[in-house]
Amino acid sequence: MTADSSAAKTVQIDSDHSGQRIDNYLLSQLKGVSRSHVYKLLRSGQVRVNSGRKKPHYKLQCGDAVRLPPVRMALRQHPTIPDSVIEKLEACVLFENNDLLVLNKPSGIAVHGGSGIAFGVIEAMKISRAEQFLELVHRLDRETSGCLLLAKNRTTLTCLHDLLRAETDSNLGKYYLALVAGQWHGINYIDKPLIKAKRGGENIIEIADDDSANGPHKSQAAVSHFEAQQVFEQATLMRIRIETGRTHQIRVHAAQANHPVAGDEKYGNTEFNRSMKKIGLKRLFLHAARLEIPALPATNGKPIIVEAPLDDDLQQVLGKLKP
Repeated sequence: MTADSSAAKTVQIDSDHSGQRIDNYLLSQLKGVSRSHVYKLLRSGQVRVNSGRKKPHYKLQCGDAVRLPPVRMALRQHPTIPDSVIEKLEACVLFENNDLLVLNKPSGIAVHGGSGIAFGVIEAMKISRAEQFLELVHRLDRETSGCLLLAKNRTTLTCLHDLLRAETDSNLGKYYLALVAGQWHGINYIDKPLIKAKRGGENIIEIADDDSANGPHKSQAAVSHFEAQQVFEQATLMRIRIETGRTHQIRVHAAQANHPVAGDEKYGNTEFNRSMKKIGLKRLFLHAARLEIPALPATNGKPIIVEAPLDDDLQQVLGKLKP
């Protein structure tokens, strides 16, 4: 199905969209238009900023006048999201102010739709709060539970993304709890770059080797700090601080150290996972337990610490482990 917008219009950029790339802005405004068509509109000059042409990477400024041309758009079919899911997520709010929202994301719900997933946290929250700007600041794996940060305006989103890219000590502090195989004592620092790969037709993340520079993907620096919290007969509860937020970072680093995360079917140990399942573990034992947000305008100039309690099902598993 298509809709015809037959008249051009000019919109003025406000502070919420200041700093956003024009191609991404157009994708958000021209629902149903493909990225390739957006680029065509920019190249041909049908989209203009302050009466001039702009390249896709141009960052909008507050007060810019953007001409949106008439386009024929495919109407997107919005996924049906059960009310029970929306209500569950709203009940998971850990912290909220005018600029930020932190959820205790349940395990099993993706942060966003795509790749065969009809919807995720962000789609559900945008339906729940239809009049409000909401975007993900970072991501968690579908099976990982815990602190998930969302921004409630474009200025805050840009500020937090800049912090994440900076990867310095003034960055967001992200701490996890994970149950790993075997006894892993003390504090362990892992600095191993990661790279995307394909093994047996499956997309995975692995430790980059010296030949990675010659492959199709570039390696990314990845640093994790593991600290033992409780050591059991066959497993260890670890507290992990990550300096970088790479895909599957904790899971791959733990597996590389021969202490894979319990319930990890992609990088884990089959025998260990089987023994954990016998005592009631039905999911990946990885939980984003604590989020430290530095002093920012969005926090009224004061640091904020948000903690997500460990889920009851994971607490029950710990209670069944032998010391």
